Amino acid sequence: MALPVPPSSRVFAELVPAQTPAGRDVPAAPPGREVHVSGSAECSAGPDRARVSVRLGSRKEAAGAARSSVSRRLEYIAQSARQRGVPEENMTVTEDFSRVENTFQMEAEVCITFSDFETMQKVCNLLIEKLGTSITISPPHFYHTPEAIDILRRQVCVAAVRSTRRKAQEVCRLFGQSLGKPLLIREEETKEWGGHIDSHVPNSPDSLTLQERIQNATAYASCRVFAVFEILGKENRRNKLL
Repeated sequence: MALPVPPSSRVFAELVPAQTPAGRDVPAAPPGREVHVSGSAECSAGPDRARVSVRLGSRKEAAGAARSSVSRRLEYIAQSARQRGVPEENMTVTEDFSRVENTFQMEAEVCITFSDFETMQKVCNLLIEKLGTSITISPPHFYHTPEAIDILRRQVCVAAVRSTRRKAQEVCRLFGQSLGKPLLIREEETKEWGGHIDSHVPNSPDSLTLQERIQNATAYASCRVFAVFEILGKENRRNKLL
């Protein structure tokens, strides 16, 4: 969920009077009057996905026994995730079968992607409770989908535009004027930091808590916008009271 941060307190506004053909200022009149305003905003968005890796293995004298031991646990892991709403396509299984000296070794890894972090915790806790030390669960890797980053970019731009409009309204009210329609809106600067899109980056140290991992993966964006609005004229007294 994106969390907007209060816009910058810096205000730049310029009341531009109409010009004569010779370039001289003329008395203010509704046509041609403008207010120039710049505004900025910052927004943040927590990660919307988490990936967990579950590793397991077995070494037996008989090949079938090694396979069977791993297969039973793989089926239990998949069933536990499905029962809690995880789609089949969000689970990827890789297997490796080899011979080690006089034994057969079967190893497997299940990568599960979660969009609900509470569900992730429930599944992991259940697997640890039921399968114990026969499996190893990696710390969750939190990340953003490209769609989530795109939403954050749009949100911060819209927030900056709203900031310019509020500032323009305040400037006009200060001079008893009424704000008109926008004549120009220009995005001047955007910045992004923190967080990351889906990638196989090294997991954070195991000592971090779940909330610390989520915070480390939170993405931030800022945007600065320049806008020009027309000034309609004297502010209606009735509108002022409203």
